[in-house]
Amino acid sequence: MSDTPTLHEVGDLSARILSAVEKAVVGKRESLELVLAGLLSGGHVLMEDFPGLGKTLAARSFAQALGIDFARAQFTPDLLPSDLTGAFIYDQRSHEFVFRRGPLFTQLLLADEINRTPPKTQAALLEAMQEGQITVEGETFHLERPFHVLATANPVEYEGTYPLPEAQLDRFLIRVSFGYPGAADEWEVLRRRIDRRQEAQTVPVVTDAEGFVAMQRAVETVTVDESVGRYCVRLAAATRSHASLVMGASPRGSLALMLVSRAYAVIRGRDYVTPEDVKAVAHAALDHRVTVRPELWINDVTAESVVSQVLSSVPTPSPTEGERRTGFEGP
Repeated sequence: MSDTPTLHEVGDLSARILSAVEKAVVGKRESLELVLAGLLSGGHVLMEDFPGLGKTLAARSFAQALGIDFARAQFTPDLLPSDLTGAFIYDQRSHEFVFRRGPLFTQLLLADEINRTPPKTQAALLEAMQEGQITVEGETFHLERPFHVLATANPVEYEGTYPLPEAQLDRFLIRVSFGYPGAADEWEVLRRRIDRRQEAQTVPVVTDAEGFVAMQRAVETVTVDESVGRYCVRLAAATRSHASLVMGASPRGSLALMLVSRAYAVIRGRDYVTPEDVKAVAHAALDHRVTVRPELWINDVTAESVVSQVLSSVPTPSPTEGERRTGFEGP
């Protein structure tokens, strides 16, 4: 797929991608939609949740459905930056140094348990995420598109870990949690394992790297009315003056709201963004960008609860205000 597809075609492809991933990841449609929206927006996604809830499986399944190269880096306390970027190795046959590429040279990288590796190694990854390139021994290597990072972090066992500081969390377009499955979904996981008779899972290939980049180009054409854009700005600005927060969302937060809501609208079958799309992605785009006052933890004040307050207090634009209903029928 070399030409830019229509938004209708992107919506259909998105539905097929999600259906393919759901063959492996059961009962997490809403979270999977957010992950796909983050990828279609050209960003990187942090998946933070308890162990065993399908984060690694989701990353591998998205890579298979999107038809893109996949690499996994298990982050450990002894992981060095060169273990990610690669290094120059002396070749005794040619008597010269040759560059051996690390796992960063891929299209979808699973950075597993990113909070278990030291800041220096985290910084090497975040540089690649932000700049789309790495520098080794003074030589710069550009990473080919698409290049996306799906990082995982466990909100438990903090001893011996290196939590990402707020400035580095801000580099992730969205943060997504999967949560525990319901009883019916958990039984479905068991039933599928019985029927499969093996541990490994594969999902159908829906597109390829070129097609995925074309989908991202198409998302750039989604209509965002000025009223909706200003709504994103007001939401981010409200976090900066909230009494419960030490630090509110930067302009990168309002930009994330707009970018992800565009992709989310296409996944939902529209070529324009509504305020409800913005609300649907607000927690994923803002929760990790705000810092709650430390003395409020005893009152169970969390970033999620503060963002919910902001969503309820900031006036929502009228549904008819500037909307151009030229969309297509969604799933």
